[in-house]
Amino acid sequence: MSRTLRGVSSVAVLSAWVVLAAAQQPLPAIDVLAAAIQATLQEQIATGRPVVDTPIRTVDAGGHNVGVGLVRRTAPAQGGSAAHDRVTEVYYIIEGAGTLVTGGSLVEPNRRESANATVTGINGPGISGTRIENGMSRRIAKGDVVIIPAGTPHWWSAIEAPEIYYIVVRVDPEQVVALK
Repeated sequence: MSRTLRGVSSVAVLSAWVVLAAAQQPLPAIDVLAAAIQATLQEQIATGRPVVDTPIRTVDAGGHNVGVGLVRRTAPAQGGSAAHDRVTEVYYIIEGAGTLVTGGSLVEPNRRESANATVTGINGPGISGTRIENGMSRRIAKGDVVIIPAGTPHWWSAIEAPEIYYIVVRVDPEQVVALK
């Protein structure tokens, strides 16, 4: 084998090794600290709005995005129902309680526009409705965790006074939500 061919082969092998080694490097852990969560809650309270969904951090977790946000809802329940096409949500209730309805059918469904800020920055494409018919209702309270798979309709039909707030972890396998 000529010296040039061996050199090219060596460079190719070394390049492949570097690419493979880089692909196997673990991604860094990302912290969402209590101070950031509390600051987000105070900002939400200051808005005076009855429903506030604020993304705190969304990262590339190695081929899929994972987002962490805070949702605050005041009594009585306001806001409509939703089903997210591609994003799974996990709720961890920090404070308060309410009645969560999942499954069933969205009433008066409307597809959200793809350029909508909620689609690009919070929970991806999906359908919104006014409520849910024939879903499963259950009381969810402080300390509870709920997993809502992509495509599953969900809706808060009641919020117990004065409010509920919860961490929402969003798993986005198709990376449709922007990084933050």
